[in-house]
Amino acid sequence: MSATQLLIELIGHVVLLLWGARMVQTGIVRAFGSDLRRLLGMGLRNRIAALLAGVGVTALLQSSTATALMVTSFAAGGLVALVPGLAVMLGANIGTALIVKLLTFDVSWASPMLLTAGYIAFKRGGREGAKHARMQNIGRVGMGLGLMLLALHLLVEAMQPAEAAPLLRALLAAMTAEPLLDIILATALTFAAHSSVAVMLMIVPLAAAGVVTPVAAFALVLGANLGSTIPPVLAAGADPVARRLPVGNLAFRAIGCVVALPLLPAMAGWFEALTPFPGAQAVDFHIAFNLVLALLLIGLLDPAAALLVRLLPAAPVADDPARPLYLSEAAFETPYLALANAARETLRMGDLVEAMLTRFLDGLTTNDRAAIDEVVRLGKALDRLQDAVKTYLTRIPADEMADQDTKRLREILDFAVNLGHAGDIVERSLAETARRKAKRQLQFGPADAADLAAFHARVLADLRLALSTFMAEDARGARELVDAKRRLSELERAATRDHLARLAPDRPDALETSSLHLGVLRDLKRINSHLSAIGYLVLEQSPAEPDMEAPAEA
Repeated sequence: MSATQLLIELIGHVVLLLWGARMVQTGIVRAFGSDLRRLLGMGLRNRIAALLAGVGVTALLQSSTATALMVTSFAAGGLVALVPGLAVMLGANIGTALIVKLLTFDVSWASPMLLTAGYIAFKRGGREGAKHARMQNIGRVGMGLGLMLLALHLLVEAMQPAEAAPLLRALLAAMTAEPLLDIILATALTFAAHSSVAVMLMIVPLAAAGVVTPVAAFALVLGANLGSTIPPVLAAGADPVARRLPVGNLAFRAIGCVVALPLLPAMAGWFEALTPFPGAQAVDFHIAFNLVLALLLIGLLDPAAALLVRLLPAAPVADDPARPLYLSEAAFETPYLALANAARETLRMGDLVEAMLTRFLDGLTTNDRAAIDEVVRLGKALDRLQDAVKTYLTRIPADEMADQDTKRLREILDFAVNLGHAGDIVERSLAETARRKAKRQLQFGPADAADLAAFHARVLADLRLALSTFMAEDARGARELVDAKRRLSELERAATRDHLARLAPDRPDALETSSLHLGVLRDLKRINSHLSAIGYLVLEQSPAEPDMEAPAEA
């Protein structure tokens, strides 16, 4: 076989390996993306739990890059601290090393079975009318694993006649003669493939066939580790806060490579003493590199996080609350990340509603017209931000979403719409009430003012509970929100009765202030009804509550 023919075969097998890895990753994400996101969120309580969560999630995704993108979205939105986020990435790299070890065992016999079972599951999922149902995506995973095992088997077979192709052997030897160049080469390949697992599975047959020396193989392993950290840095965009975690992960990998590079000849001797097989040496070095790095750095994450915060301070936010901050188009390729971006922007809508309610009460109680004008300005910004979120959600490719992600999209869209309705009530009804009161210089009695302040505080508390329930998709929080809606209805009836009992018709402005007072209570209750809608949406996926009332119409 000529060197040219052998090189073409190798390229074809590598492409097959990359395609199989891509199928596995997309299948896992589409079938279990939301579940993995929740699992990762549950593991972010402390650095040890975060490290283990990173190992587990990355072992399933077979991509530390995908895990990095997921955690970066959490960290950028303030949903996870930087220290546990960095710990996740230390665990993610261990996870990729373990999955490489698993895939290098000779299980090529399983390839036909995985391909057959995967194809059957994929076709069956389509026939049942759920084109993107979980079974279909599990079938995609099975076919992807089958293709990866087949590609590995073909790569090993193709390497066997490499000694009979001196030109190809000389070419590869020349390309991998300098360890620093090896690191650069593997970094570029991993960045292009977006998968350190796939690149590692290319390196192992090269080392096993003796085409590259153990030192060159180890240098290529370092490059594969380094290359997997670059895509998350680029995907983080220009926001310094979003860049902290991926930049920290990149710095950890780079420091590890710099320290390990001069030690490669010595380490080649150490690993040769452990096993005589060069392919196994490369895999064991990959595992050891990531384990040692994690053990050395897990205790240094606090100063590392402090340094990253100092080097990447939060950028000053322009005074334009309507400008979207998180709606990155780059996330469209990964739907669950795009949904996370939309959810973070929807939280900003909730912050705007809270600011509007706060400024409304200021304007109402003190007849401050500037506060009332600010409510209207924030309402206009809320409308523009709502339009941006709705447009972004409609642009997420529907054929890339699992059923659970489709439900999450509906939750985000419905909640954004309800926040918009709540903002409309504040801007167009409550602000007008406050403006009328300020224009006539009317004053509420002390008891009425206290009742309104207490009622207003309950609505704000329910808004915060709604935002928490929305992000966590927590059934317990949803039930609390529905119960809070009922209690607010009871409080509104009691406040109305008390107000009417206190009404003094002999005051000249009594009837007018009474109308304003009752109107504010009514509008705040309507706002609360819109906020509680997210509770009903979350509870749709939980066992039905027999005494649950339907959401009140605004």
